[in-house]
Amino acid sequence: MVEGEGQALSRSPRVAARQAEARRRILEAARLVVSEQGFAAAQVAVVASIADVATGSIYRHFPSKASLFSEMLRQVCRRELEVVRAILEEDGRSAAERIGDAVTTFVDRALRGGGLSYAVIVEPMDPDIDQVRLDARAGLAAAFARVIKEGIAAGELGDQDPDIRGAAIVGAFLEGVVAPLAARPVDAARRDEVGREIAAFCQNAVTGAAATRGSGT
Repeated sequence: MVEGEGQALSRSPRVAARQAEARRRILEAARLVVSEQGFAAAQVAVVASIADVATGSIYRHFPSKASLFSEMLRQVCRRELEVVRAILEEDGRSAAERIGDAVTTFVDRALRGGGLSYAVIVEPMDPDIDQVRLDARAGLAAAFARVIKEGIAAGELGDQDPDIRGAAIVGAFLEGVVAPLAARPVDAARRDEVGREIAAFCQNAVTGAAATRGSGT
């Protein structure tokens, strides 16, 4: 072994750990900045200051401002999708019950999220960042569509297009939280009220009268 090679190899895990920790702090700082200022006003220099790193070092982890905030948004959306999927995949409950609980949980978490939720759900974004949001919406729609398909197969739900109604459910609860978020903070009683109303609407969308596929007027 070349002299110094062993020392370099022994250092590499420590270097990797420091880099991972710096990346974590940067993403957490980006999340904080967006929650307070929104995407449009968020500045990399402010993120660097909060993360206690040099501004230039951020670009060693993320090649651009858009890539930084895209990754931050991706993490936020991934977590929300995991929460929704966990509820939708629960055993021993009807499709409508799972849909209602998933919607109620999402709405409650969104309304608790305040400025971050408003930025993620409502605020205009750079096209590259917005693609992450569109992908997240598609993931949510697919998760609800799967449950609707299960409900149809089990005879719990009438004939309907699961993909269209899954997407419509996502559109309903995302739009439904916009006005409450704009009037934030949202207290617990209001969160419960909004969650119940949106969940009931979404449940009725799949348990009510089914559209006749292929019919015309």
